[in-house]
Amino acid sequence: MKSIKEKSYWRNFYFLDKYFVSQVKNNRKKFLKIFRKTVFYNKESTLLDVGTTPSLDEHENYLIRKFPYKKSITCLSNFDCKILTTKFPQLKCVVGDGCAMSIKNNLFDIVHSNATIEHVGSYKNQVNFIRECVRVSKKYTFITTPNRFFPMDFHSKIPLINLLPKNIFRKILKLFGDNFFSKEENLNLLSKNEIKMMLNELQIKNFKIIENRFLGLVSNFLLVVIK
Repeated sequence: MKSIKEKSYWRNFYFLDKYFVSQVKNNRKKFLKIFRKTVFYNKESTLLDVGTTPSLDEHENYLIRKFPYKKSITCLSNFDCKILTTKFPQLKCVVGDGCAMSIKNNLFDIVHSNATIEHVGSYKNQVNFIRECVRVSKKYTFITTPNRFFPMDFHSKIPLINLLPKNIFRKILKLFGDNFFSKEENLNLLSKNEIKMMLNELQIKNFKIIENRFLGLVSNFLLVVIK
């Protein structure tokens, strides 16, 4: 009999993985619609994608796939994302830290980041992440992140435990053998109030937080900052 502490405990439920991937795809279709309604761009617009995933899977990097002007996209990630150029040869890929970018102020018309801020670590790192994204953006910053208080965290795939205080949430993840996401440096989910606190700390005034819903509940936040 397998121990509950084995990391594979929940990963054995393959049908759940398929379901979660399908929901991720649906969410990202919604994100794309919101992006197109919120952000004005044309063939001259430059786009920085922060936190690009080095994967050609269909549900990854939704904006890179759908943004019509591939030569205008720069991908920044702490991973080498050159694999993406095998499918999208016009992309520019650089390795860097989203919390401390070696990029000039206001260099890109649009800065986009999908489901990355919850993986940069501490609250301080998350503040720095928003600061940097806004700093290098000339006009639009578009950041998505899961809602900490949605009943199911799609990382752990264990219902309701993410509603608990963060230290208890992490202890339970560790109990279930998920040593990776049990560490703050790898997963630090955010609430709407926490995002607002960060924006207030950064003295960012011109923003909106759009709520993406699933089954009537807020599953994700889409932060849009306009300069």
